[in-house]
Amino acid sequence: MTGFDARRSTVAFGAAALILIGTGCATRKHVRGVVGPVEARVSQTERRNTEQQASIGELNNSVSRADERAQEAGQAANAADQRARAAGDAAQMARNRADEGFSLAEGTRARLGEFSENIDNYKMVTAQNILFAVGKSNLTKDSMQTLDEAVGQLQSTKNFIMEVQGFTDNTGSATANLELSRKRADAVVRYLTSKHTIPLRRISMLGLGEDDPNADNKSRDGRKQARRVEVRVFSRDLGSQNAGSSLNIPRTTGSAARTEESQQPPTSGQTATPQQP
Repeated sequence: MTGFDARRSTVAFGAAALILIGTGCATRKHVRGVVGPVEARVSQTERRNTEQQASIGELNNSVSRADERAQEAGQAANAADQRARAAGDAAQMARNRADEGFSLAEGTRARLGEFSENIDNYKMVTAQNILFAVGKSNLTKDSMQTLDEAVGQLQSTKNFIMEVQGFTDNTGSATANLELSRKRADAVVRYLTSKHTIPLRRISMLGLGEDDPNADNKSRDGRKQARRVEVRVFSRDLGSQNAGSSLNIPRTTGSAARTEESQQPPTSGQTATPQQP
């Protein structure tokens, strides 16, 4: 090979090398131009995925909190429903009691109306005075025996009603005496209803305190007579079966109505003396 040929080979080789180097640079530039945007999009997608995962986690937390609140609300609603049912039951019971009270009131009103219509037909058939110790409201054995005898006289008496009125002497305050007179009357009523099973509907009870004394409170014996419960029995049956049990107690003082009653003459053969305790 000549020197000229050698130089041409060298030049050709150099040109080829330059072409290869230039081609490699162009390829890397192309790759970077293509891969770079892809990597950027991938990074952006990863960031979005991360943000979405965070949003999903927060959403799950919100859903959990909403579920908890819903459960609490459900429990509160159940409790409110139970309270509402209890209130409804209580209201129904109250209505039932009100209906029972109304029925009882109507029955009482009817009986009172019947009594008012027939009050003029009732006549006193027996009366007793039950005496008490100073400041006491309990019944003594003698008082119980007196009541037993009075009730025994009513075995053949029909359609009777009873008045039980308590009294005191004028010792002490009027307020205390009024309460004491009520206790005395209540003691008599309890004995009549529990021992002799007299229906309570047949008995009218009243405590009058120191009002309407039946004797002079200035004397010891007068105060003794004032510490009393008057038991009076009235009946519409005015036949001979009632006449035999009539007993009247005279009164020296008191209201005009009871004084007029007490002044009815006793039946022949009977005395009008108050019972002593």
